[in-house]
Amino acid sequence: MPVSRPAQRARALLLHRAAKPVVFALMLLPFCWLLYAALTNRLGANPAEALIRASGDWTLRALCLVLAVTPLRVITATPALARLRRMLGLFVYFYVVVHLLSYSGFDMAFEFADIARDIAKRPFILVGFSAFVVLTALAVTSFNQAIRLLGGKHWQRLHRLVYLVAALALLHFFWMRAGKHNYTEVLVYAAILALLLGWRVVRYGKKRSP
Repeated sequence: MPVSRPAQRARALLLHRAAKPVVFALMLLPFCWLLYAALTNRLGANPAEALIRASGDWTLRALCLVLAVTPLRVITATPALARLRRMLGLFVYFYVVVHLLSYSGFDMAFEFADIARDIAKRPFILVGFSAFVVLTALAVTSFNQAIRLLGGKHWQRLHRLVYLVAALALLHFFWMRAGKHNYTEVLVYAAILALLLGWRVVRYGKKRSP
């Protein structure tokens, strides 16, 4: 199947040695802004809440980007997109760690006994922490050595848990927004994730059909 000129240009750009550093810098920009805003008192009247919410938002956005790689790669016939997936996945973990540290430090003052009680008592924190635990397993096994150690099939099964993470992250996000009675953002992310996961279901069904 011939590849279109736009796809050829996109592939050339993605294969350029500057592609990864550029994407890395773009993904790091939100953190740099949050750090600058925190250091210069630009996070508003409740900086702790602002930092927790913003880092959580960027975790969900990075997760959507990761899940978008495969559909975009297939639809645009640009296999070079796959080389960005691991880095984007590690940024999901980076932002969820920032989110967890913001909650643990600013909200709970690193009182680990209180944090443990809070996780057990509040369902939305339990759901978010569960997503963090799964993401930790995915981050730790995201390297080539882990693929060789686990074997390709077992590694793939483990990393399909990213779909569970997406569901848990969306539920966590919904519960965090429930107190504000503002569900617009929740619906937007739900639609994006439904589209990205639905595409996979349809594609998998076509592959299995005789």
